[in-house]
Parts: sequence; C-alpha cells; structure tokens
Amino acid sequence: MNNLNWQAVYIMWLRQMKRFVRARSRLIANIVQPFFFLAIFGFGFNQARFPGIPSSYNYMDFLAPGMITMAVLFSSIFAGVSVIWDKEFGFLKEVLVAPVRRISIVLGRTLGGATTALIQGFIVMFIAFLLNVNFSLLGILPAIVLMILISFSAVGFGLVIASRMEDIHGFQLIMNLIIFPLFFLSTAFFPLSGVPEPLKFVIYLDPLTYGVDGLRGVLIGFSYIPVYIDFIVVLGMCILMMGLGSYFFGKCEV
Repeated sequence: MNNLNWQAVYIMWLRQMKRFVRARSRLIANIVQPFFFLAIFGFGFNQARFPGIPSSYNYMDFLAPGMITMAVLFSSIFAGVSVIWDKEFGFLKEVLVAPVRRISIVLGRTLGGATTALIQGFIVMFIAFLLNVNFSLLGILPAIVLMILISFSAVGFGLVIASRMEDIHGFQLIMNLIIFPLFFLSTAFFPLSGVPEPLKFVIYLDPLTYGVDGLRGVLIGFSYIPVYIDFIVVLGMCILMMGLGSYFFGKCEV
C-alpha cells in the first residue's frame, strides 16, 4: 500500500467518473439494453412455468439478477477496454511516463470502472423493483459485494484485452466471440435444470454463471449452486483477472 500514489488513484477514478457522466449515450445504452430484456422477456414469459424454477417465483424474478449482472458486466468491460481509446488519443502515453507506479493507475481505473458499473447496476435493480420483482432487502448488501467482485473481474479482463490489442475496432469482435457467449451461458435467461449434460458442463465452466447464480441467491432466495461457492468462485476470478490485468497493463507499451 505504501507504493500507491493515492493522488494518482483519485485522478484516474475521477477521470473515469467524468467520462461516465459525459458519455450519456453509453450510459443510456447500458441501461436500456437490460431494461428491454427485462421488460420484453419478463412480461412475455412471466406467466409461463419453466422446469427448474420453483412455482413461488415467476420468470421476472428469475430474470432480474441476470439483467443486473448484464449492466455491471458491460459497463466494467468498457472501462477496461477504454485503454485502447487512450492509446489512440495519446493520453495513455502521458500517463505511463508520469512518475507514479502503474499499480496506482490500474487501481484508479478499476475503482472508476467499478463505481460506474455499480451505479448502472443499481439503476437496473431499481427498475426491476418498480416492475414488482420480489427482492430480499437482507440480500442487498451481499449483492453489492458480488457486484463489486464482478465489476473488478470484468475491468481486469478488459485490461488484459486492451493491453494486447492495437485496433479499436477489434473490441466488437471480442464482444461477439467471448463476452456474449459467456453471458448467454450464465443461466441469466434460462434455468440450469433440464439443460443437456454436455451444455451443463460448459455452463459450470463459465465463471459468470456463479455471479448470476449468486446474485439470484441473495436477492430472491433461489440458486442452483450454494451461494458460498458462488462467492468463492467469483472472488477467485476477481483476484485472477485483477492480477492478470495489472501484469499485462504493466507490460503495455505505447
């Protein structure tokens, strides 16, 4: 902790927050997309009964934690991959030649990305509450912890991608090849029960499954995996991704 320059951490955090406030189109898109999924799929299938979802829960309850995860995930990924933008516009070069350790820069960017992701996650959570999703008030605090871990993991993953990429247009390819499959396989849209065994094996390998399942467990009281296992896996993924993100960012050259 003595190696950290807290002024640099604060400046990087503040820059992320200013970028978040000014980029209204990104803010709206990251909120509208999960809202559309929640409204269209939630209302469309709310009266349907799916194997694996207890009768005491409707589909809107089941879907809401996944949509909160979606808002947190995509916002955090953008915060990590924004390093590519900074490369192209020369800002990253100015930051890297500053007399501060790179861990301070990584921490500041991560905290900024996590803060913006939490704000968007809370907005989607509030929308879900207005749509009569039955959240447990006692689950809000552990849900915040999970959201923070998910956002840190996603920012770290974004840093890994950004440190290895030079072309800003490759980001969309990464989203299509990696992020969307991980999200759609995370049981955000469908219950784990009844899934064919080969696909179930792949779902268990998806780290995002444990984030969605953990949020579902603490917010609505229903999960397929014990919640403590969800927390352990998400925490482990957070440590791994932040470690890799810091390492690759430290090797980054402009």
